[in-house]
Amino acid sequence: MTSNGLIELGDGAVWAEDSGGDGPPLVLLHPGVGDSRIWDGLWPELAAQHRLVRYDVRGYGRSPEPVAGYSNLADLHAVLDRFGLDGVHLVGCSMGGGTSLGFALRHPGRVASLTLLCPGVVGYPWPDEPESDAEYDRLVAAGDLPGLTAFGLHQWAAAGADPQATAQLRSAARAWPGEDVHQRPDPPVFDRLGELSGLPAVVLIGDLDRPPAIDCAERTAERLGCELVRLPGVDHLPPLRAPEAVLAAIRKVTVRGRP
Repeated sequence: MTSNGLIELGDGAVWAEDSGGDGPPLVLLHPGVGDSRIWDGLWPELAAQHRLVRYDVRGYGRSPEPVAGYSNLADLHAVLDRFGLDGVHLVGCSMGGGTSLGFALRHPGRVASLTLLCPGVVGYPWPDEPESDAEYDRLVAAGDLPGLTAFGLHQWAAAGADPQATAQLRSAARAWPGEDVHQRPDPPVFDRLGELSGLPAVVLIGDLDRPPAIDCAERTAERLGCELVRLPGVDHLPPLRAPEAVLAAIRKVTVRGRP
């Protein structure tokens, strides 16, 4: 039976949901341009085959604002420990993909497979964007949530600012200022991806995503030695734009993953 609520992490908390059941555990990690509701459209079908867990990173969605330093990698570890999960299939979008890779490198025995949607890989040499950074800083300093939402949509939602995409970016925009202050960077993993070459994995990327994100996905798939799935007409929000393709990728890689 599905249960949800806040998980206390000592110096903070995250909202999490557990579908229950005895299926292979699958953990859904949301992007930094949305929250865990991005998985709503996939949840019913995945829950028919898996025990599903998802949670909102601190400050996102239904999780409280952070009040102290935190690490996404450490929080994922804490959530899995709280639910007693091992041998998990990790599905991570953007920021969630980076967290998935970091966890798989640190705890390889606990991960059965990786499904990475436009992964934000820590250590990837993202090009400098001084004008974009300056606009972001101006909007944060002004406390301009509508402006931050519009900024995020322009950057990451090239397939269109429909209500679902707008809701996702609005949720993320609320989280960004607190994240900037309290989130501690996790260790770089881009140069270590070859260490995961034996782990069942797949990378998905949309052709409407930003060029550095596409390059990152291509190089990540190459270093992992895994399949790269290209999604036509899709931006940085594959769970919203191409749910059937995401479901197909998850099913394919989890069948190959360790039980």
